[in-house]
Amino acid sequence: MTIRRFPLSRRTFLRGAGVTLALPLLDAMRPAFGADSNSPPPRRLVAIETNMGILPQYFFPEDRGPDYTLSPYLQRLAAHRRQMTVFSGVSLPGVTGAHAAERCFLTGTPHPERGGFRNGVSLDQFAAEQLGDQTRFPSLVLAMSNENPTLSYTRSGAPIPAEKSPRKLFERLFVQGRPDEVEARVESLRQGRSTLDFVAEQAQRLNRSLPAADQQRMDQYLSSVRDLERRLHSAEQWEHRAKPEVAAEPPDDNNDPRQFVERSRMMFDLIKLALETDSSRIVSLFIDTTVIHNITHHGNRPEVLAELRGHEERQFDALNDFLTALGETREAGDSLLDRSMVLYGTCMGSANSHSNVNLPVLLAGGGFKHGQHLGFDTQNNYPLSNLYVSMLQRLGLEVDRFSTGTGTMRGLELA
Repeated sequence: MTIRRFPLSRRTFLRGAGVTLALPLLDAMRPAFGADSNSPPPRRLVAIETNMGILPQYFFPEDRGPDYTLSPYLQRLAAHRRQMTVFSGVSLPGVTGAHAAERCFLTGTPHPERGGFRNGVSLDQFAAEQLGDQTRFPSLVLAMSNENPTLSYTRSGAPIPAEKSPRKLFERLFVQGRPDEVEARVESLRQGRSTLDFVAEQAQRLNRSLPAADQQRMDQYLSSVRDLERRLHSAEQWEHRAKPEVAAEPPDDNNDPRQFVERSRMMFDLIKLALETDSSRIVSLFIDTTVIHNITHHGNRPEVLAELRGHEERQFDALNDFLTALGETREAGDSLLDRSMVLYGTCMGSANSHSNVNLPVLLAGGGFKHGQHLGFDTQNNYPLSNLYVSMLQRLGLEVDRFSTGTGTMRGLELA
């Protein structure tokens, strides 16, 4: 029997009571997608800041250009060498104030340490103002923290509250419907039942009508959803399990990296699903590593440096897995990484000295000519905000300046 195949709408969903599951971009959607817009798949932006600096001696390469030698941290991203550009000698002009600078990583607004400071619009929200109406969520503002930090600010400089719970983000992405339906589905998720159970029949019926390549893509996508649900459920079980009682006094800081690194991994998985389903094209993620603040003031003590290096290496391992997941996800002949700019950096060049110059920053994916170390003057820094102009232009926005950026990033070309 021959199965007739019909073009699918780009906005096809699988629906169950209290569940709405968006689909990734499939080949079966290409005729409808092309007829609607006559354009390639969309470009996307993910901006990530870790707020306690990155040890510069393990991040920055010693040599510049395309033949640079990978530093210890960059060796953990070696698989993506040709898909990323590493920067040195860059900073945000006038952004000073040590830890106060963390709120200006995407805004570039000078002097956050001064009284009466008023922030400007962040890179992600500037883009969302013009592109956000094309997706269900104009932007996703996320944070891994027990406090209330955010990378995202409105045009008036007001902070946008970040979603901090991977579980709640999952529910925002996939649990929809009447209040009673949503409540029932949330309870089902807490009991370990999958959202896929509520759309299984539709998924099977749809899969039978898809070409082989799309069936494989759907299987990978649905497996990603189910695996993430298991991890979320497992994490929630541990959160509610009674903790052992001990007589010892609690330490000043919890230096165990497992919690924030693993939660970051879950956020990365959710970001990938949000991009893959075109639920949002613009994402910011604040990774709060205050838990290791005390050892960032290492005083060059070897044992403390070794401990801090271990924490930061695990952060780069998580970033590597995120880039790999984007690279392995296909979309209309490209990878999701090809279509997604991933900015990763920090507000401090050295947390040990509270320096806000020579910031460790890299950019992966997004359709640039990568595979290089763009090294600028480490004393007289080049504006990082010029990179933001390049990124906005890559999204298709007609801008020639942003914040303190008055031109595009020198040496960074389009692919």
